[in-house]
This record gives sequence, structure tokens and C-alpha cells, in this order.
Amino acid sequence: MSFDENTPDNILGQEFLTWLWYRSDSSPAFTDTDGSSFAVSLERRITVEGGQGDERETAAVSGALSPLREAKVGLATGKKVTKAMLMLTKDELAFSVNVNAETFALGSMKTPKVEKPEEGDDPDAVFLEKVFLMETAVRLLDCLYKSFLAIRLDESAWAREVQEIHSWTSRSE
Repeated sequence: MSFDENTPDNILGQEFLTWLWYRSDSSPAFTDTDGSSFAVSLERRITVEGGQGDERETAAVSGALSPLREAKVGLATGKKVTKAMLMLTKDELAFSVNVNAETFALGSMKTPKVEKPEEGDDPDAVFLEKVFLMETAVRLLDCLYKSFLAIRLDESAWAREVQEIHSWTSRSE
């Protein structure tokens, strides 16, 4: 990871997902805005890219029980995460969401299952609960991004973090 000012616009998203993979692998616990902890892991699908133009190389790794070894090797060669499936767990709630580094677009979000209403229940209850669960997942993602920015915007903290990421990727080879 570099500090080159001439990097593409999507570099912040790539650095975020790369950092998040490192953090989730080494210390998956984070703190929500209400002070409660939640866990993050990158699983099943990760895409890493490096280079530009005709020199661009992409490695996409997927699998339900995959250790994502090829993607980690890609990180060690200078690639960065461009897409990832995140698993967020808070209390007994589990969410999965795909994140695109270039656009910060969220896709294929899965929330915990919402029970069908019983007769006489408010017909909007299922919808409102689903919206609440989606907002919870987005709030957790916001907390992750805020944690990343606190480190990324502190030059000395980011330099230390980059060293830790390099050490982590070299252990993965």
C-alpha cells in the first residue's frame, strides 16, 4: 500500500476492504456506536486486483469453506481487495453483504430471517423489522469505516498499520 497521490479514485475503498480483511483475520472484534461489540469476517468470496490497463491482474476466490489462500497470495504481491463478502455478527444477529470497493455499493445483503406475522399482528411489522435489520447492518458497516478512517487519516498510525498488513500477508504465503 502506498501513499501516492496519483492513485485511482477507488483506492480508499480498496484500502478499506484490504484493511478490513487484515483486521477481521487478526482481531475480528469491533465496537458499535452503543458500545457493544460485534464481529466481522470476510468469507466465501473475495476479489483482488493489481496493476492498471493491460497490466491489470484479477484473482477471484470463492468457496463455502475456502481459506481464500490465492487471494491472500495476491495481497502479498501488491494486489488489493476490490470486492468482498462480509459476515457481520452482533449478539445473535448475523448479516452478510457484498461490498464493492470502487463504488462502496452494497449488494446481496442477507439479514436474519423475519418471522411471518400472526393473525391480528400489524401488517407492516415484517417490513419494519426487515428495514430495522438492514439499518443495523449499515450502521455496523459505518462503524467499521469510521474505525478505518481514524487510522487512515493519522499518517503515523497508518504507516504502522501498513507494516502490520505486510507482515500478515507474508505469513499467509
